[in-house]
Amino acid sequence: MDNILDSIKKLLGISPEYHAFDQDLIIHINTVFVILNQLNVGPAEGFFIEDGSEEWSDYTTALNENAVRTFVYLKVRLMFDPPTSSALMDSINNMLAELEWRLYLEGDNKAKGGDNNE
Repeated sequence: MDNILDSIKKLLGISPEYHAFDQDLIIHINTVFVILNQLNVGPAEGFFIEDGSEEWSDYTTALNENAVRTFVYLKVRLMFDPPTSSALMDSINNMLAELEWRLYLEGDNKAKGGDNNE
């Protein structure tokens, strides 16, 4: 599934055909894209979705696609449907911290014009 909104909905357990939460999810997804832009991930001019037709290939590279998808999902999950279990919350936050660090390294490397071996 390459559609950004529908893939996040699927990960959240929401059917792509159910549209009651689309605007809420779009706002949260766009917030995460701002965070990623500040990490130098994605297009330099920024990125946002408007109507849910945007594809992951419009934003990601082959190198970071899965990490970006996971990062967006976990951040949106915390904003849209935070877990009630503190253990699960800690687990999600730990995963987000690691992904953020790895994406930051990639973005910082890209901003410097280097390759991944620096």
